Amino acid sequence: MQLNSQQIKLNLWRGLLRLMPLIIMGALTLATFWLVKKTLPPEKSTIERVRLHEPDYTISNGALSALNEFGYTKYRVLGKKVIHYDDDASIDIDVPRMRLFPPEKVPITVKADTGHLDGDLTILDLINNAEIFRPAQAATNTQPAKPRMLARSSYFKVLINDDVIETNKPITLEQGLSIMQSSDGGTFNNIEQSMVLSGKVKGRIERAPSGVQP
Repeated sequence: MQLNSQQIKLNLWRGLLRLMPLIIMGALTLATFWLVKKTLPPEKSTIERVRLHEPDYTISNGALSALNEFGYTKYRVLGKKVIHYDDDASIDIDVPRMRLFPPEKVPITVKADTGHLDGDLTILDLINNAEIFRPAQAATNTQPAKPRMLARSSYFKVLINDDVIETNKPITLEQGLSIMQSSDGGTFNNIEQSMVLSGKVKGRIERAPSGVQP
């Protein structure tokens, strides 16, 4: 028995209707894939995706200086080894030594075993055997004499733009013959050249003999 043309067309339509759900699902899948590809940002290269925290240069006995608005040295950072990192522009320093030059006052020296300077050159972390040192100052027409000052801690943070040095670690402060210890650190104001201790504070306060600058 032979099928006429009308029966053949009917069978083809029935087969097409059975396959229609699969065809629609396939079309939707392709459309979704195309939309995802169009909305995704361009794929970056391996170098762009991953910038490793690795040094791009190292300087032995390096120095970094900054000037104030009048052209005078505001601070100078020295290091036995200065290591610069490309990914965040930060700097690691072996045996850092920083000198701060407040206007019309004696320079302040801070140092430690290791240091880290952020990429914006605004924060210097001083780690292990950190010290702040201010030499004795003779009396002037406007200011009385000041004795030598030495502050020691395991950590100091130098806020360069704020002219402040702070720590939340225990600190020992020597000023002249006086010695004080605090449990929660303290804050040194470089403009006023004064130290405020935090937490539990203990020690002794003594005056130097007349005419003597310890």
